[in-house]
Amino acid sequence: MTTAELQSLDRQYVWHPFTHMSLWLADDPLVITHGEGVYLFDSDGNRYLDGIASLWCNIHGHGVKEIDDAIRFQLDRIAHTTQLGLANDQVAILAKKLIDIAPDGLAKGFFTSDGSSATEVAFKLAVQYWWNKKQPHKTEFVGLSDAYHGDTTGAMSVGMTAAFHKPYRPLLFKVHYATGDFLASIENILKQYHQTIAAICLEPVVMAAAGMIVHPDGFLRAIRQLADRYDVLLICDEVATGFGRTGKMFACDHDHVTPDLLCIGKGVTGGYLPLAATLATQKVFDAFLGKPHEGRTFFHGHTYTGNPLACAAAIASIDLLQKNNLLEKVTANAAKLAKMLDRLTELPNVGSIRQKGYMIGIDLVADRATNRPYDPRARVGAAVCKMIRDAGIILRPLGDTIVIFPPLVIEIEQLQEIVDAIYDAVSQVADVQSVESKTDDLIAGDY
Repeated sequence: MTTAELQSLDRQYVWHPFTHMSLWLADDPLVITHGEGVYLFDSDGNRYLDGIASLWCNIHGHGVKEIDDAIRFQLDRIAHTTQLGLANDQVAILAKKLIDIAPDGLAKGFFTSDGSSATEVAFKLAVQYWWNKKQPHKTEFVGLSDAYHGDTTGAMSVGMTAAFHKPYRPLLFKVHYATGDFLASIENILKQYHQTIAAICLEPVVMAAAGMIVHPDGFLRAIRQLADRYDVLLICDEVATGFGRTGKMFACDHDHVTPDLLCIGKGVTGGYLPLAATLATQKVFDAFLGKPHEGRTFFHGHTYTGNPLACAAAIASIDLLQKNNLLEKVTANAAKLAKMLDRLTELPNVGSIRQKGYMIGIDLVADRATNRPYDPRARVGAAVCKMIRDAGIILRPLGDTIVIFPPLVIEIEQLQEIVDAIYDAVSQVADVQSVESKTDDLIAGDY
């Protein structure tokens, strides 16, 4: 089909996520048809550097022989079989690999299909853990302001992201949100409410969708100590930060912390197929053991839990990650990238730049001296990313924060290409401060 025909079909039948559809329907969308390495190709044959790792999940690039072969081999055997009442070889092998590379003390894996589902499982496990421990009053959570853990109901509850979730607040369960000085705020919350709190949930080291906010060294360890002191569980959401993204296999490794529950997704299959998991300690798992009539069973599941095709891809991805020493590559190249990013500070409309490994957020501001933001209706971040796309690089902003989140295999020359394109595009941003009135709500469709 021609590009025009594909665009017409998309506009007529597809509802896109996180997208202002009124704007989308008036535009000609970019239609991606194939990929090779760190590049994507559109229906007209144009090539684009994948600077967002196909929404933060791609590790090894596109068209990776080892992962392709693993999926094809598994497809010749069986594509799917249920975990309800049956085991399968691929999920068993993968579970062992995940426990081997996860923080010490994690012992069991419960498999789902996406990050939101992984966090939902963690919240339900935390509540039922205390139920099984004869403390059914512990049903509340501690979350961080501006955190994002997904778009299902529980994930929305523990994340405090007004732009995404404001209409759904009546549906959500009770959460105590830490604000300002997170460490002091969490301690204050626990002092008052620990008897009814099941768990603290946070993204370790980097709050991704909040704008790539980097926590200080030692922050996670201090939270672990608070959780232990006040007898609540610690849930770490590593859907975005896991599998080498921060320079460690998991972000928890920076502070040598083991959570009670660890949520993973996105990069687990190298960005190939939907798969997620919630890893639990033996202590948590043991609380669910007992005779059927005792009511300790975790009654939760998904049709495609432990899908063999996705698990085969994940096994191959983890093998490649270790074989190619990608953690060392990310650490070395991240240091070089930090020096490249320094050049952006020459631009008067670049504010804070935050980086941890290959997670980078670059704030665009109307006035750096006062850190005054652009009016969100001007959609400056979207305009900059459109210019960058015209230069052959795909980036996606978080509002007016430009995000760099590339595949881990990206070369230093390609990182330089991305930074240069950002510099050129931001240099061309017009003065948009004349938008007449302000709005209190962040425009979510640029995410």
